[in-house]
Amino acid sequence: MRTNNTRTRWTIAAAAALGAVACTPQQRGASRVATPEALVSSGWIDATATLDPATTPIYEGDAPMKFEFLKDMRKGDALTLSVYSLGAHSGTHIDAPMHFVRDGASIDRVSLEPFIGPARVIDIPDGVQAIDAAELNRHEWRGAQRVVFRTRSSLRGWMQSSTFHRDFAYIAPDAAQLLADAGIKLVGIDYISAEQFGAPAPRTHRILLGKGIPIVEGLALDGVRAGDYDLIVLPMKVAGHEGAPARAVLRRRTP
Repeated sequence: MRTNNTRTRWTIAAAAALGAVACTPQQRGASRVATPEALVSSGWIDATATLDPATTPIYEGDAPMKFEFLKDMRKGDALTLSVYSLGAHSGTHIDAPMHFVRDGASIDRVSLEPFIGPARVIDIPDGVQAIDAAELNRHEWRGAQRVVFRTRSSLRGWMQSSTFHRDFAYIAPDAAQLLADAGIKLVGIDYISAEQFGAPAPRTHRILLGKGIPIVEGLALDGVRAGDYDLIVLPMKVAGHEGAPARAVLRRRTP
């Protein structure tokens, strides 16, 4: 059971991280921009893939990304104003139950509780494509509240490559069932799907989302080691839709 003091610490941690990540330069002052180096020095690691059509992979058949300037001060306009066009499952993003469960919750209806709290990052060897029950049980995952897999995608830098790789590591249905039965609150992985490419049915998604377990896909974990972390990963609050891009940060937990 979580105590009031623990809840207070989490509130402070969440506020600190979101303040570092989300505030505008006007709110912070121009000299206090939250650079990746500043996040690291504060203990927080940015685990979010940068959205960039030149470097961000797009799942085969998904919507392309397009970023344009409607107005641009560098071209003499009075202000800079952008327009974004992208799929809900671009870069680092969260799948809500509605993605594969007919009456499942949309992303704006998912509780914040799964998105903030302790998480365990598990290293999966480069040679493993299917994270099945046997592979999962080779690692110390039981007792974790949230499980994040660091796979060949991080080792090969695939979240920084616009090329879509079909042979990404995925979570097999039997492993998903173990995680769901254990009451895991959230599952994450470092490529843009947790499901095997070309799977005859989205069983992994249906198992996890059917239990109300959100899935974080497309995490940037290149510089993250296996172990226990504090995790904050918050999706855009989009009404009535099945997923949304998110910002994710990790901080190593001390014993």
